Order: sequence, then C-alpha cells, then structure tokens
Amino acid sequence: MELDINELLNFSPLIKTFTFNAWIVSGFTPISRGSALDYYINRPQGMKGYIINLTLRGQGRAKVGDSSLVYRENELLLFPPGVPHHYGRNEHSEHWDHLWIYFIPRPYWIDWLKWDVNTLGIGKTAVSDPVQLKTLRDLFYEVIRHNSDNAPLSEALAMNALERLILNCFQLQPISNRHAHDPRINAVCDYLNEHIAEELKIETLARMVFLSPSRLAHLFKTELGQTIYAWREVQRINRARLLIQSTPLPVFKVAQSVGYADPVYFTRIFRKHNGIPPMEYKKRYEGMSEGRC
Repeated sequence: MELDINELLNFSPLIKTFTFNAWIVSGFTPISRGSALDYYINRPQGMKGYIINLTLRGQGRAKVGDSSLVYRENELLLFPPGVPHHYGRNEHSEHWDHLWIYFIPRPYWIDWLKWDVNTLGIGKTAVSDPVQLKTLRDLFYEVIRHNSDNAPLSEALAMNALERLILNCFQLQPISNRHAHDPRINAVCDYLNEHIAEELKIETLARMVFLSPSRLAHLFKTELGQTIYAWREVQRINRARLLIQSTPLPVFKVAQSVGYADPVYFTRIFRKHNGIPPMEYKKRYEGMSEGRC
C-alpha cells in the first residue's frame, strides 16, 4: 500500500486543518527549514489521547525543561495522554517529515501501549529491519487512507488498522513481551473488559476456563502480579479516564458506565489511581482540541 509524496501531501496540514476532538485523526506533516510548518508545537498539558508518529526523513526534537529527545528516520514515538508536547524539527536537521496518528484507544489496548524505552514520558522505538519498517509504514498509510474516507465503516476500518499497528509496535518491545500470559488468563481479562460494569464472581470466571476458583486466583496473581479484583479496578479507572477525556458524559454517568453506582466511592477510587478527583481531571483536559501534529 505504498503512497508517493504527492499523495501524502493530501493528508498534511498544508492542505487541511485538523481538529482533535475525535476518536482518531491522522496525517502526514512535511517540515523543511523555513517552511510554513517549521515551528515548535507547545502543549504544556499534552493532549486527551495518544499520538504515535514515524519519522520518514530528517530529525525531530522534543524538549522538556532542560532535557531533550532527538528522533531520527525510522524511529517511532508514542506520546501518552497528558505528556507535555514541545516538539518540532531538530535545529541541526534540514527536514522532519513524519506520519502521525492521534487516537483515543480502546480500553483493552492500554497494556499494548507500554513501551520498553521511555524518555521524558515519551515512548521511543527504532526500527532497523526493512520488512518490519515496510509493514509499519503500510499500516500508517492504511489508517490515514481509511480515516480520510467518508465511506461506510471507514472509521471502523481505520481503527482496525490502528490496532494492528499498535500490536506490531508492541511486538518490538522485548521486555514487555518477555512473558506470554496463559491463554486462560487472557480469556478472563477479555471477558472482564467486555463486561466491565458488571459484578462478576470469581466462581463464574473460574467455570469459564475450567479451573477451580482458588487455582484461578493463584494463576491470575502469578501471571499479572495482582488479584482479579485489583486488576479489574485498574481497567475500570482506565475506561473512566478515557470516557472523561473523550465524551461529554457527566462524571456520575461515567461512574455508572464502569460499574460504580456510588459516585462518592468512585471519586475516592479515581483519586487513588490518578491523584486528583474526576471533576478536576475533566477540567484539566477541556479545551485541548486544535492544531497540527
């Protein structure tokens, strides 16, 4: 699915304006010294969703305080929500051309968005294998093409390609992939995520995977390092955080949608995981929706 430079330019800020109040936004940003796009993006509070980008030519630089991170051709970057953005073309490079995707992840993607190398809060992965690089570039192109299309299911197809891109990137993280989880534990995790608002007993989950409740509890903690209920709590709060960032739902509705009938209890649990109550978290992420990548 190769694109030439002329086709890529159709998906750049030179041609169109991007608004980041959607589940997925994608494009191509070509930057040359002195060009119209040759300026630093500065978002002190980051963005609501993730940004993943792949440098095609030249170098970029991200600055945080007195530190900086240079990224080169064939390197991937992952900016998580809330990580400050102060980046642009590296002053020592004539160009920084990069493909990028902004997205609100599906809840079960979260574990795949933990990269081994993390500097200044930004994930970084270099791709040296030409076959892997072509696969990743093709997936970026597929996301961009589908995301720009108005045909039925175009957004679903873009999200499908993005999921494959995220999985391919996660496979490049050797530390994160050092241990493969027991497929029975994966099945339980998938079921919990699909029924995140329901109150499920461990006996029910154990019957699903043909284990005794005690054996399931032991295996789950061995595999994931926490109890089933602690893991589910983390997934619920992850889901709540994404809903607060990406939807207009009031906080009490968010609480209900992830299984907390008592908003006071939800606030306490949310604060435990995020350091601030949900209303403050919501205010922090309002108003960050325009610009380029």
